Amino acid sequence: MSVSPPPGAWQRDCGSHGMRGCGMMSWPPASCPFAVHELFYFGRSLPWAFIDSLGFFKRYKIQSPKSTQFQPAIETNILLQSKVPSLREQWDCAKFVLLSHFTVELPQIWYVPALDGVVFYLTLFHPMAQFCGLSTSIPFPSPWTMTYQIAIFFVMEDTWHYFFHRALHWGPLYKAIHKIHHQYSAPFGLAAEYASPIEVMILGFGTVSCPILWCAFTGNLHILTMYIWIVLRLFQAIDAHSGYEFPCSLHHFLPFWAGADHHDLHHEKFIGNYSSSFRWWDYLLDTEYTPDALKRRRGEKVKAKKI
Repeated sequence: MSVSPPPGAWQRDCGSHGMRGCGMMSWPPASCPFAVHELFYFGRSLPWAFIDSLGFFKRYKIQSPKSTQFQPAIETNILLQSKVPSLREQWDCAKFVLLSHFTVELPQIWYVPALDGVVFYLTLFHPMAQFCGLSTSIPFPSPWTMTYQIAIFFVMEDTWHYFFHRALHWGPLYKAIHKIHHQYSAPFGLAAEYASPIEVMILGFGTVSCPILWCAFTGNLHILTMYIWIVLRLFQAIDAHSGYEFPCSLHHFLPFWAGADHHDLHHEKFIGNYSSSFRWWDYLLDTEYTPDALKRRRGEKVKAKKI
């Protein structure tokens, strides 16, 4: 069953003008990719800053005294104070992210209408989407269609992210590009997109190109599905950087889901756990960095020595 919006702005903008109407200059803001990105990025990450200020939630903090329990009390306290960012550091992070959004991400979806009415796109999203046949019409796709497509996008993006993220940990690339993102060894929500412009484009390309590639091969993708996918991918990235592990965290119900504990270890140890959403690539390629994985490797080494 498909869902159709009431007559109004969607038909006037997206329905009549296609990709041009669904761009940055269209109305309402719900149809503006950049506005959607900013609204949900900061709307999701700022509450984590508030949670950081509440003592009640410290029991769920991943990098807490219990994670450094074998260190002397004074050393542990100093270590935690140096890891947990202050409000000033979080504000500096927010300013950096905003600058990146307006100077790196915005040009990838914005267009400039020329005086003669011809649209000159600054970058590739809109022309690629239009060329591949991304739908902007009504009715909207059914919930089932959007659900299975978004699930496929998560799998595709996770594969892209794993291999390119792992490549960014190669010495020269790490120093030149990825080191900025690892400034915070104890991550927090706002730091999800704290990265160099090159990294933003490399890893962000997977988020955008995977749905476009799907559309190119199947001819079946609606821009509403694209928007929902981007929002859910934002939520995943922010939650992975939240620094919190709750009893209701998703990986307790989906063991193959990565989650905050998986990515938090990556920031703390600077190695392994390269996937974004799932754990299988790290498991299959032996880059998983967890207590169980380390125990398994030690056991394998002992067996190899006996042989």
